[in-house]
This record gives sequence, structure tokens and C-alpha cells, in this order.
Amino acid sequence: MRPSQVRESDRGTVLLAIAREAIHVPGPFVAPAALPWLLAPGASFVTLKLDGELRGCIGSIEPRRALGEDVAENARAAAYRDPRFPPVDEAQRPRLGIEVSVLSAREPLGALNESEALDLLRPGIDGVYLQFGGASSTFLPQVWESLPDPATFLAELKRKAGLPGTFWHPELRLSRYTVEKFA
Repeated sequence: MRPSQVRESDRGTVLLAIAREAIHVPGPFVAPAALPWLLAPGASFVTLKLDGELRGCIGSIEPRRALGEDVAENARAAAYRDPRFPPVDEAQRPRLGIEVSVLSAREPLGALNESEALDLLRPGIDGVYLQFGGASSTFLPQVWESLPDPATFLAELKRKAGLPGTFWHPELRLSRYTVEKFA
């Protein structure tokens, strides 16, 4: 189904159609005039799975472009430019599972130490963004499914940023966000 053929109230269907089309059809994204919310700035992640296994995941933590364009570009990047995987080939495209996560605005955790940070995290709800110096990383809320323990979740988030899992520094910054997820 093409995005121009669905109602504005069917956000998930629209965003998933945009992601799928972006993977299959090269070229710039053009928002249907009937869906102006696609032109508002938005941040998204697109996760691809092939036969149930991760095949690509790329996203934006800040809303720097129109939501429709962000979803389209992140879908293309997840399919063809995720450095962890070779580009998706033509035979794989129809078998891809697609998940689009639209991020809320980030909110600083304001934790003074790791113990406070662990107490503030909401497993299964929070996506978490970590910054320290030039290092950063994020985990979507879906990562809680495989890392349900807050201490393990935070340690792996630090490792993803290239820091030791036990690292803490007063200048380490954590923020959280939620997602509207469509699959």
C-alpha cells in the first residue's frame, strides 16, 4: 500500500509503507500532500530483521528533518549502509521484517551517580542515550527485552559507546526517551 492511499489516522501503516518503499525504490522521499504530519520534524529508528534476526538498525536521535524523510533515509541506511552487515540484496528484500520507532523528545536523567541512574531507569519503557566526551550510544526501549536488568542494560550501553561497562564519571550524561513503535 502506498502512503498516499491511507488515512492520516493510520500512522503506523503510513510509516511502514514509507520504509518499505524506500528500501525497494531509489530516489528522494516525497510526502503525500494529504499527510502534512510527515513534514513535521521527527526522529526515528528503522530496524530490519531477516528471518527473525537483526539485519540492520539505523536512526536519528534528534529531529533534524521531516519525519517522512527521516524514516525513508533511515530505512535505506539500515538496508544498505549499516556497517555491521553487507547491503541487503534483491532476494532478501521481500523477506525483511520492518520496525519503525518514532522517538519522543529526550529528557535528561539528571543522575549524579550510577546508583541514581539505575533507580531512575524504567525497564521496558525508556530508550536511553549516553554521552561522554566524544562518545555516545543509545538503546531503544526494545533492548530491554534482551537486557532486562538495569545494571546490565547500562553496562552494555557504556560498552556500545566504547567505554568500560563499569565506567562512571560526573560528566557522563544520560537522557531518556520513549518510542511509538510500529512493526
